[in-house]
Amino acid sequence: MELKGKVAVVTGGASGIGLATVKAFTAKGAKVVIADFDEDGGKATERELKDHGADVFFAKTDVAVENQVKSLVKQTVDHYGKIDIMFNNAGVGVQGQTHELSDEDYQKVISINQNGVFYGSKYAVQEMLKSGSGVIVNTSSILGTVGEPSAFAYNASKGAVNLMTKSLALQYAEKNIRVNAVAPGYIESGLVNKEKLGEFYNGLVAKHPMGRIGNPDEVAHTVVFLCENDFITGTIVHVDGGYTAQ
Repeated sequence: MELKGKVAVVTGGASGIGLATVKAFTAKGAKVVIADFDEDGGKATERELKDHGADVFFAKTDVAVENQVKSLVKQTVDHYGKIDIMFNNAGVGVQGQTHELSDEDYQKVISINQNGVFYGSKYAVQEMLKSGSGVIVNTSSILGTVGEPSAFAYNASKGAVNLMTKSLALQYAEKNIRVNAVAPGYIESGLVNKEKLGEFYNGLVAKHPMGRIGNPDEVAHTVVFLCENDFITGTIVHVDGGYTAQ
């Protein structure tokens, strides 16, 4: 699949893996809708990329709210005439012991990480069926495959994303709509870095056989690959430095 001229939506596109993927898509000549709850970050990203000649626009979106995701897809089609790629990337996590986990915190993780994938896929597929093709990529995690103490809600949501990905892939394969997921290990970010975490950071590094944690560009590269390869569907690709091979 040639990405030049394709229309992509990236949720959680103002930072981290989402931002790296927005930049990777625009570098390939795609038109990108940057969707994020962070209005300041989203608008700053929009300005930066437009200054470099990219065809992008920002749409403030809470992926946990169905009508906002429906509006996001409508804005995309109204502006660009179609949607070729939906990258359901927005996500959050909550740490803590399950017996102390509030229903509010649990529901927040499920509503964003799991329901957000449902809403994004539902409304993107409606448009892709009209155009006759499309690609959906979901952000899962190593914690969709292996358990981790104190990550009950996150484990639940990402495990669901893995099977939602496979179900969608089987449903729409004959309609030329491919659905895959990328499952990162720990990735360098504003919250995950040596300065913030100190010795705990060293512990995270030690869990990855390659001896380091990943960076957002390495995940974005995988998302681009999953969009470009026309014969891959129903797959979860781990970008984890060997974490889940253990």
